[in-house]
Amino acid sequence: MQVPGVDLDVLTAWMRGHGLGDGTIDDPRLITGGTQNVLLRFGWCGRDLVLRRPPVHKRPNSDETMRREARVLGALAESAVPHPALVMAEPDPEVMGAAFYLMEPVDGFNPSLGLPSAFADDPAMQHEMGLAMADAIAALAAVDHVAVGLADLGKPERWAERQVSRWRSQLDGYSQFDGYPGPDIPGVDEVGAWLEAHLPSSSRPGLMHGDFHFANVLIAPDRPVVAAIVDWELVTVGDSLLDLGHLLATWPDHSSIGVSVDAPSLPTKGEVVERYASRSDRPLHDLQWYHVLACYRLGLILEGTHARACAGMAPKETGDQLHAHTVSLLQQALDLIA
Repeated sequence: MQVPGVDLDVLTAWMRGHGLGDGTIDDPRLITGGTQNVLLRFGWCGRDLVLRRPPVHKRPNSDETMRREARVLGALAESAVPHPALVMAEPDPEVMGAAFYLMEPVDGFNPSLGLPSAFADDPAMQHEMGLAMADAIAALAAVDHVAVGLADLGKPERWAERQVSRWRSQLDGYSQFDGYPGPDIPGVDEVGAWLEAHLPSSSRPGLMHGDFHFANVLIAPDRPVVAAIVDWELVTVGDSLLDLGHLLATWPDHSSIGVSVDAPSLPTKGEVVERYASRSDRPLHDLQWYHVLACYRLGLILEGTHARACAGMAPKETGDQLHAHTVSLLQQALDLIA
């Protein structure tokens, strides 16, 4: 089998040389590929493993992102955070064209791709599944990032004060793409000004996933708990409450760009916040600010794909769709501050 970006002979020799057994790769199958990160599941010495590496056409920071993900997954090994267990990582891109790592497979389903009958037919399971999302990020927020060796992962000093300028600078940078007419995002300046004028009274450093929503979790197949948080590309040390804000900004309530989940009995946003409050000691009196920031930040990130599409570097349909999401997110933010 030919696997884009993965030389199976090189991988076999690497695994043997790193003490993972004198095996052979059995039944290799791609989970994703193409423009997204490559995920390859295969059998090895009687167990399944999953390899994760950047896209074949890497971005400038792809190798560092892989190293960062592997480092965080390793640091979380003894924590209560649901995550894929790290097996081994290769930081050197010379080995196989990119940094990569191996992890244990997770028994679970992605709720954005459909629900198994145990959930689809049971409103109580759907409701508790939604509350379990709050449990997962509360567990992440509880991790002492210094104690697990991640003190230098981010720049938590004056984190809140830097957010608007950081993301506005990214938006301004999209002008480099030929054909991009500039941002046509109603409310972007108003929302940015509101965020700077209403900074939270305090901000406690902590781990944040950075892209937490229903499409980035796996739910256990037989009970309503998060089996694993996945796709750790944006993980950093910042303010963990942004993960809660991000969850609220993308909640599937048909009023925003909510991640599509066919689960009519999910809890309300208010119930999710109450669940988080019961699981975390982080004060929530400034939660509105984190919700608004999540809308602003995610919207400006998504606008980047629209800019690249204008330059012919991404499908036009995708760019148009994500631009519409950006406009919707900024409208959600405007509604929150009205």
